[in-house]
Amino acid sequence: QVQLVESGGGLVQPGGSLRLSCAASGSIFSIVTMGWYRQAPGKQRELVAAIINGGNTNYRDSVKGRFTISRDNAKNTVYLQMNSLKPEDTAVYYCNVETVHRGYWGQGTQVTVSS
Repeated sequence: QVQLVESGGGLVQPGGSLRLSCAASGSIFSIVTMGWYRQAPGKQRELVAAIINGGNTNYRDSVKGRFTISRDNAKNTVYLQMNSLKPEDTAVYYCNVETVHRGYWGQGTQVTVSS
């Protein structure tokens, strides 16, 4: 089992920044990938960014150059630094961890970009 605790969401003006954190505990030795998804009202959940063991990263096109995913292995934590935020980035952001056995989801954190 893996437990995930997210933090860092909130309300920010367009052009602003936020950093999301997701701390993992439990069977962390089996983690293969850590990432962030988001789901806006009326839309499907979509991948925002992911980082795999070894450090390779993957981003959706709309956030490239604005968002940065990173991982602190000592703290078993994955971060999503979000800069130059746009209203269309408004969504609930979910941490996702894939292990060799199954995937796990965080509880979600709301990010609202509005003036």
